[in-house]
Amino acid sequence: MAISDQQRAEKSAEAMWANDNATAWFGMTLDAVGPGSATMSMTVKQEQANGHGICHGGVIFALADSAFAFACNSYNRVTVAQSNTITYVAPAKAGDKLVADAREVARSGRSGTWDVTVTNGDGAVIALFRGLARTISGTLFEEE
Repeated sequence: MAISDQQRAEKSAEAMWANDNATAWFGMTLDAVGPGSATMSMTVKQEQANGHGICHGGVIFALADSAFAFACNSYNRVTVAQSNTITYVAPAKAGDKLVADAREVARSGRSGTWDVTVTNGDGAVIALFRGLARTISGTLFEEE
């Protein structure tokens, strides 16, 4: 029996989450996943602040990158980052809840582009991330 696109996205996320130690270590949660999309969140910890007392850019990048990863792997095809860029728009601080919303922009053959918007609890944009992905061989789970 064939599964729906939404079920495929959910099963792909479950398979990825089971082995994603880094995302869990950062304290991120997967809030939603769908075909080509994912939403992740995390609360910035004091130890994730840099020397300016604001959230380290690498932490924000990691959140956006994880949302991108779950979104581009939602088709049950092993997909990896080819290139990523980020623009920091506003600072985040310890205690802020950050939300990364990843959305597919275009996908053709083995290549795809996703945009991720990172916002804080007030809805202010913290960062804009663009990820280019490449599908390689393999699947995340076996389909009938």
